[in-house]
Amino acid sequence: MSHTFRALLRKVGSGPHTGEKLTREEAATATRLMLLQEATPAQIGAFMIAHRIRRPTGEELAGMLDAYEELGPQLQPIQSSYPVTVLGIPYDGRTRTAPLGPLTALVLATAGCPVISHGGDRMPTKEGAPLIEFWQGLGVDWIGLSLAQVQTVLEKNWPGFYLSPDSFSPGTRISSLSGANWQTSSSCHYGVDVVPLCRPRSCGARICSPTHRIHVPGSSGAAGCTLLTTVKGLEGSCDLPRERTAIIGLSNSSTLPPLCPPALPHPPLDRLHLHARDFGFEAKNVPLTSVPDLVETMNSLLNGNPSELMQSIVWNSGFYLWRCGACSSIEAGIRRAETLLIQGQVKQTLQTLQQATMPLPTL
Repeated sequence: MSHTFRALLRKVGSGPHTGEKLTREEAATATRLMLLQEATPAQIGAFMIAHRIRRPTGEELAGMLDAYEELGPQLQPIQSSYPVTVLGIPYDGRTRTAPLGPLTALVLATAGCPVISHGGDRMPTKEGAPLIEFWQGLGVDWIGLSLAQVQTVLEKNWPGFYLSPDSFSPGTRISSLSGANWQTSSSCHYGVDVVPLCRPRSCGARICSPTHRIHVPGSSGAAGCTLLTTVKGLEGSCDLPRERTAIIGLSNSSTLPPLCPPALPHPPLDRLHLHARDFGFEAKNVPLTSVPDLVETMNSLLNGNPSELMQSIVWNSGFYLWRCGACSSIEAGIRRAETLLIQGQVKQTLQTLQQATMPLPTL
């Protein structure tokens, strides 16, 4: 039992009247003790549940980011015409809707925008299909690739993927240890969602994150990230919905007229309500029936065959091409995404990526 952690747990979990907020340094210490498993499983579970009930502050989340940055491996800055886009998703996978991230990453990379995603294996409590399974269906297997190999892929402006079980063992150990509690803790969820990738302050990454809208701006600003996009997307992801309004927060959106006063400092966010119907994409979200079925539809799409999935990818990619600075408007981004898909250029990017990630032959 960690006596240091017990004191921090007492501050967080002593109830609404006597509980206290942690300082940034205390939050970093608590996270470090959990990741290194110097705290016991019971202590870790109690901390996560208490934090979920009370809700972490931006300062606490920034401290947690500090711990992940200290312990986790990191990709290095690259030379590129556009900032690296980090597409953050929940680690518990998808069960209802088709994930748009893999094909969106391929479209962005084809347009010259470096992008990296991240994830792991199936995790509780949802146990949804993780992105790694869809990449494998497309012929790209990220399992076993070293961080140096992912770095090489990213430097060539191909889409990269950071697989946490291979590259960040403390996060994997604590997720398997804590089971359901891992997914109920927004603090730990936010940590794996952002940190182990690129240093935002050194590489200029745009972090497109599933939105804990109250706390993300403050914690990201405190951690040095000034290029931020938050999206209330499909199943907690940054995939744009087609059935409802997408609620988006944009920092550094100098080209976007402020729609409302900035929500929070560090950094200020402009609120954007994006309606698919205004761009001709209103429809039911593409359902996820099974991984093999969706992979088949993905491959058909890459061959230029029209489908509802193609419409979703064009819609999603068009927004991110604009947000990355590759296109002057969302409409221009939509046109470019459609052209890249129909002309087969995105498929060519996938084929190149397949070759780059093939395992070396054994002697």
